[in-house]
Amino acid sequence: MEFLPSDYFTYRDNELYCEEVPFREILEQYGTPAYVYSERYFVDRYKKFDAAFAEIPHRIFYAVKSNFNLSVIKLFAELGAGADVNSMGEYLRARKAGLAPKDVLLTGVGKTDEEIRRGIEDDLAMIKVESYEELRAVNEIARELGKVAPVAVRVNPDVDPKTHPYITTGLKEGKFGVSPEEARRMYADDSLEAVKFVGIDTHIGSQISSVEPYVETVEKMAATFRELRDAGVPLEHLDLGGGYGVRYENEDVFPVEALAERIVPILKPLECEVYFEPGRYLTANGGALGVKVLYVKKAGAKTVAVTDGAMTELFRPALYGAYHHVQPITQTPERDFLDTDVVGPVCETADFIGRGRRLREVRRGDYLAVCSAGSYGMTMSSNYNGRRRAPEIIVSGAEVRVARSREEYDSLLWDEAERLG
Repeated sequence: MEFLPSDYFTYRDNELYCEEVPFREILEQYGTPAYVYSERYFVDRYKKFDAAFAEIPHRIFYAVKSNFNLSVIKLFAELGAGADVNSMGEYLRARKAGLAPKDVLLTGVGKTDEEIRRGIEDDLAMIKVESYEELRAVNEIARELGKVAPVAVRVNPDVDPKTHPYITTGLKEGKFGVSPEEARRMYADDSLEAVKFVGIDTHIGSQISSVEPYVETVEKMAATFRELRDAGVPLEHLDLGGGYGVRYENEDVFPVEALAERIVPILKPLECEVYFEPGRYLTANGGALGVKVLYVKKAGAKTVAVTDGAMTELFRPALYGAYHHVQPITQTPERDFLDTDVVGPVCETADFIGRGRRLREVRRGDYLAVCSAGSYGMTMSSNYNGRRRAPEIIVSGAEVRVARSREEYDSLLWDEAERLG
């Protein structure tokens, strides 16, 4: 079955291209496995999202956890985005990519004191807090520093986004955020002299394929926002998070314009700035993972294609059975379709890219493109089995540049080797 989720990856004369460059040329030059990204996709996707909400004051903070390559962060920063970061490592990446602290939001359900302190010292745009105890910790650290910390409380609106349970984050029994009732107590606590409440935040999950959960969320959050403002809390913004679904297989995802059409009329009367934090929406289908078939064998009625791409490059299938379309980079109409498992070389049964796929016969040495790998590929990658992390290649028109080279074996060994004596 031949399907590509992005118009920036196309076939010409039976050969797959990324923008204006043959995929084969990239893989032959830089080896496999390798991530290949379309810069035009990233740019066009960002501009599309930004334009959809032109009617209201808004700001886009790119969710760095989606793809934390410095060149990718820098690209979105140049387009006007801030950064939403979940750790000190992500924060330092955002800074290295050129973002000022005032353009960074510090997120995360389990921030360390070190991360909170650094966020306050550097005057980040905002720290999101997800529990009363964390709020007290932020207040105490800010007081010790003689500063006032800008804060927003993450509220769970108890909306079911109808997505995978591992990426559902807005239900009342989850680990993220607090209930509206708890949030009201937090905003009303006048003992927090080193905290300034600047907004209110929510995020209900990821890979959400329907507008309806967002509409319900925005209605609930707008009501809470008005209640808090009427009570004298000088809120400046409402942060709606991200989670907008993308197409991996045959999902019926909504266009962002359809979302804007439904929620802008609810948001406009609030007369505040609205924050959005797209990640996967901006990058997922702008990337593909190129792999090479090492061996082909039979396993009962199935064909097993062993590739040099593994769960170390793309963990999502092993983690929660995520689907990534697998496509040969050379179309071969003369070959028959076979039921094929595409697997990796790692010593785990869970190391697979796709099971039970209808692929035209693959042979040793063939290249395959694993689609929708622009999000949660490199950021979830590992050195398990002593494997090196793959390179990241960015294509812009006919230009190809290395955004990250393949990891060297020496880099896997240097620290430990130095300690051997």
